[in-house]
Amino acid sequence: MNFSKINQEHKNKNVMDVSKKVILSVAVIAAISLTSCKNETKKETESTTTEMSKEMAMTELSFGVRGNCGMCKKTIEKAAKSVEGVSEANWDVDKKKIDVSFDDTKTDAMAIHTAIAESGYDTEKVSGDEEAYKNLASCCQYDHEMKMNRSEEKDNHSNHDH
Repeated sequence: MNFSKINQEHKNKNVMDVSKKVILSVAVIAAISLTSCKNETKKETESTTTEMSKEMAMTELSFGVRGNCGMCKKTIEKAAKSVEGVSEANWDVDKKKIDVSFDDTKTDAMAIHTAIAESGYDTEKVSGDEEAYKNLASCCQYDHEMKMNRSEEKDNHSNHDH
């Protein structure tokens, strides 16, 4: 009887040890799962915020750029897109106007004007680099007096009398 009692106590102790291990394992797995889910939610929130911030930072700009042809278009757009933060650039050959989309946290309008001017083309605010202009193909050497489409600014009549 004594042997049976000891054997029964030993079984109970083993059952208790196994039960404790199972409960501890379940608790650890639950904790890891919750932590993992929390991090995924945090990552998703961060990426959404970043995407929204990028969308809100985009600025649309239009201004005049002198040029003549399709080769000019290619060079002018390439120069604008070379500026960090510029996502879109489209120069209209007929209107002598470029439409640009850019991240205003990475660049500004003057940097885009300057990049285009460095490629040899006059913009509304910056004259084209003369050496770059001389190296343009003959079909791209535009008239420096050529009219450009102005940006959407209205004339405030401050520079003349009516």
